Amino acid sequence: MPYLRAYHGKTFVVRFGGRAMTEPALMRAFARDVALLALAGMKPVVVHGGGWRIDALMRQVGIEPERHAGRRITDAQTLNIVEMVLDELNQELTGLINQHGGRAIGLNGQDGRFLRARPMAALPGDDTPLGFVGDVAGVDGELIDLLLSRDFVPVVLPIGVADDGSAYHLDSDAVAGALARVLHAEKLVLMTNVAGVRDRSGNLAYIVTAKEAEALLAEGVVPDELAPRVRAAVDAVRQGVSSVHIIDGGVASALMLEVLTADGVGTAVRSDAGPHFFEDSRAYLLSAD
Repeated sequence: MPYLRAYHGKTFVVRFGGRAMTEPALMRAFARDVALLALAGMKPVVVHGGGWRIDALMRQVGIEPERHAGRRITDAQTLNIVEMVLDELNQELTGLINQHGGRAIGLNGQDGRFLRARPMAALPGDDTPLGFVGDVAGVDGELIDLLLSRDFVPVVLPIGVADDGSAYHLDSDAVAGALARVLHAEKLVLMTNVAGVRDRSGNLAYIVTAKEAEALLAEGVVPDELAPRVRAAVDAVRQGVSSVHIIDGGVASALMLEVLTADGVGTAVRSDAGPHFFEDSRAYLLSAD
C-alpha cells in the first residue's frame, strides 16, 4: 500500500527483455503485471527488443547473423527481418496486456517520427560498416505524454528514423533510458538475465547510490556484460530519473516484486542526494518486520 500510494500517477519505463521474452509463461506474467500497474493508477511505458528471435528468423531464411563489437551488422535485407520480428513481438505483447485489462497500444519509433536516429558512430580506428544500426538522436515525448494522459500503455519497439527518412535499429536499453529522461520518469526498470549488481563481497546489493555504483564499476566488481547497464543507470539518475532497477526477468512477477514490495528482487540505483522515498520506506518496512 505505501508504494501504491506513493507511485500513483507516476511514470515507469520498463525495458522488457532477456529470458522473460523467450518463455511464454513469463511473458504472460509480465503483461499481467504491466496491466495491473496501469489499473492501479500508475503509468507504465514498455520498450522491448527481440534479438534472439531476429537471429532465429535470419537463420531460417538462410542468413547467418553477423556481429561486430557486439552490434548486429544490418543491411537492408536484415533490417526488413528486424522490423518484421519486432512488429510481431510488439503485437503479441500488446495483445497480452490488453487481455489482462490494460489499454496497450503498440508504437514503432517511426510513428510520428517520435524516435529520432542517426547512424551509429564508428569506434576510433574502426571503419567496419554496421549498416542500419543507429544511436538515439532524440525523443519527442509529446506523443507518449498524450497516450499516458488517456490511460494508454505505450509499447515501443526500437526502430528510429533519421533526418533523411531512413529507418535504423536502435538499442532497446538506450531507447528506454532516453524515454525515461524525457518523460521525467519515476523509475526505469531494466529486465536482464542476472539477479542484479553484486557488492565487493559477492552479495546482491539491493540499493546503491550513483556514486557507489561508479566505484564498483571502477574497481571491476561489475561483470563486463552488466557494466553498460550499470553505466546507463548512473547516467539516468544523474539526469533526473528517481531510481533505476536492474532485475532478473526470469523471476516470476519480478516487476511487481521490485516496485511494490520492501524486499524487492534486484538492484536499485538511486541518486546520491536524499531523502529518498524508495530507500527510506524499504528500510522502515523491513525494520518493522
